[in-house]
Amino acid sequence: MASKAATAVQSGKPTAGRAGRLVRRYGPAAVVLMAILAAWELATAVFGVEDYILPAPSAVIRALVNRWSGTLASATWVTLTEVLTGFAIAVATGLVVASGLHFSRIARAALYPWLIGSQTVPVVVIAPVLAIIFGYTLTPKLILVALLCFFPIVVATLDGLAAVDPDLTRLMRTLYGTRWTIFRRVELPAALPSMFTGLRLSAAYAATAAVFGEYSGSSDGLGHVMRQAVPQLQSALVFAAIGLLSAMSVALFVLVTVLERLLVGWAHQRKKVR
Repeated sequence: MASKAATAVQSGKPTAGRAGRLVRRYGPAAVVLMAILAAWELATAVFGVEDYILPAPSAVIRALVNRWSGTLASATWVTLTEVLTGFAIAVATGLVVASGLHFSRIARAALYPWLIGSQTVPVVVIAPVLAIIFGYTLTPKLILVALLCFFPIVVATLDGLAAVDPDLTRLMRTLYGTRWTIFRRVELPAALPSMFTGLRLSAAYAATAAVFGEYSGSSDGLGHVMRQAVPQLQSALVFAAIGLLSAMSVALFVLVTVLERLLVGWAHQRKKVR
């Protein structure tokens, strides 16, 4: 009996330790969020702020619940589809382009400045042009999300590929490794931490790009909901849509982080050892 009790206690230790780490890591941020929401709720009640000017968090939650089945559910699904599909296009294209530029110095010298120049054009300017060309379809939103997420992925992946230890590359050459073998076995694994840094940055931008596209021309989506709610002074609905967009971005960011932990766990282990 005593041994069973000891085993139960020991088996519970990892779970308790993991819970403690989560509390220490995310607890302060949760406390700050709750304090901000409480101060916001109190300020709107004390100063008698009208909901159409600045809705209280409770009013935003009511709008979220009341309008979920009628408006927000379908709009969230549309925007989520745009975000995930555009992000997937950006990841696939960004990795292919970064690999191609890494393999060819001529291509990098010719195309990399144009990639930088493409980021100087504001998304607010591109969105209406794409809406004119492609209409109120899914295509312009996907292009916007892909464009905004593409650049961080390319830059981070290129930097990671360029930072590989040259001794490892020389070792592979002495073992008669081909260019593709060196890339697959040495350069690409070493570049994964930098690549995931770019993926996390892009994940934070994806929802913003989708909303810009919906603002410029759309018949559905959270951007469309906000565009209709602002003239009608439905500020609580606007804040509910903003909350859903923020949750979407955070969820995508967390998903990328979890994938990084699964695929590049060795990098985090090495940091802990140091």
